[in-house]
Amino acid sequence: MTKEKIIEMAIQAGFPTDYNGNNLLHAKEIEVFAKMVAQKEREECAKIIDDSYTTTKAGEGIPEDWLLTLSELIRARKQ
Repeated sequence: MTKEKIIEMAIQAGFPTDYNGNNLLHAKEIEVFAKMVAQKEREECAKIIDDSYTTTKAGEGIPEDWLLTLSELIRARKQ
């Protein structure tokens, strides 16, 4: 996600702006916060898959190696 898109979403979310619509918070702070939120969300999604792996019995549902690959791919998106 681009820095501009992150700032646009921050403004839409109600982050403070001046009378011209310019963001009053530093773009870097918003970008760092957005990345922290995205990382937390990726980890939560990967954990759901990890939990599915531990409760899936052999031959049922999604093959185990696919589940492990999916959670690894989600976590790797931070790179």
